[in-house]
Amino acid sequence: MNKSESKYFNTAVKMDKALLEILEKKDFEYITVKELCEKAGVNRSTFYLHYQNTRDLLDETVRYILDGFLTYFPDETSLVTNGFAECTPDEMFFISEKYVYPFLRYFRDNKRIFKTMVMNSVPFGLEGIYDRLFKNVFNPVLARFNYPEKDRNYVMVFYLTGICAVIMKWIEEDCEKSDEEIATVIGTCILGRNGELGKMLERFE
Repeated sequence: MNKSESKYFNTAVKMDKALLEILEKKDFEYITVKELCEKAGVNRSTFYLHYQNTRDLLDETVRYILDGFLTYFPDETSLVTNGFAECTPDEMFFISEKYVYPFLRYFRDNKRIFKTMVMNSVPFGLEGIYDRLFKNVFNPVLARFNYPEKDRNYVMVFYLTGICAVIMKWIEEDCEKSDEEIATVIGTCILGRNGELGKMLERFE
């Protein structure tokens, strides 16, 4: 990274963090460039050198969050989504230590980001993110198990809403329970104490 790239990166991080901090207290549509610049400690000309408007900054902030999130996962976990047709059922089972623990560690380390995203789901485009995940991950997995297509979206909304609620409760309690304990709670909610989900999926194979 050369000097100019480093300077741009540092400015971008400052702006991303400033936006996230302001979003904790204020709806996105009411945030001004002036207050963003004051919070980040940069001038307006620097802002417009990098962004056309606040929406442009928000899009970058979403990428900033996603990049940070992905660093918590081992490289090999990202390869699974590249070939669902060839994966074994075990490789597509995401309620496991391999996937859940990094997920929980990220949100434990970034409690404020999780809360901010939940409170600002529309401007953050969480619905669009879900649509892409459903298309590229959830639907192919459920299809491999021959799960009825007409019910797949309902099932995933149910599970994801429940997982988010568990994590929000965990964060509200300042993550008093360990990652392992919360992973067990999530696993039990989804799988049942005796692995009922696995038994159910077996019926569709």
